[in-house]
Amino acid sequence: MNKLILVTRSSMPSLEEYIEEIRDIWESRQLTNMGEKHQKLQKELCSYLDVDQIELFTNGHMALELSMQAMHLQGEVITTPFTFASTTHAIVRNGLEPVFCDINPKDFTIDVSMIEDL
Repeated sequence: MNKLILVTRSSMPSLEEYIEEIRDIWESRQLTNMGEKHQKLQKELCSYLDVDQIELFTNGHMALELSMQAMHLQGEVITTPFTFASTTHAIVRNGLEPVFCDINPKDFTIDVSMIEDL
């Protein structure tokens, strides 16, 4: 017997609740970039985090890529190959050279003891 094993399963509202939540988006036909819900989330996050400004991104790749551009980085960036491929892609797209550092076996994060040598 083949039983489906789900690694992740999204927590979702009922279809009716979801439709009601997106009704105003559907009616405005503004699906992206500074729509009403986007602006509301920005405002609420600013208040919650007690900051003056915040930016929202479609995904982590875009946030990483723009962050590197904003810092005007040059040269090499030390990262681990034990990450999503998009991390290295964002580095390369910014004209930077990825330098790979191994991970530590205890928590699988970058091995900080190796960074100086790299």
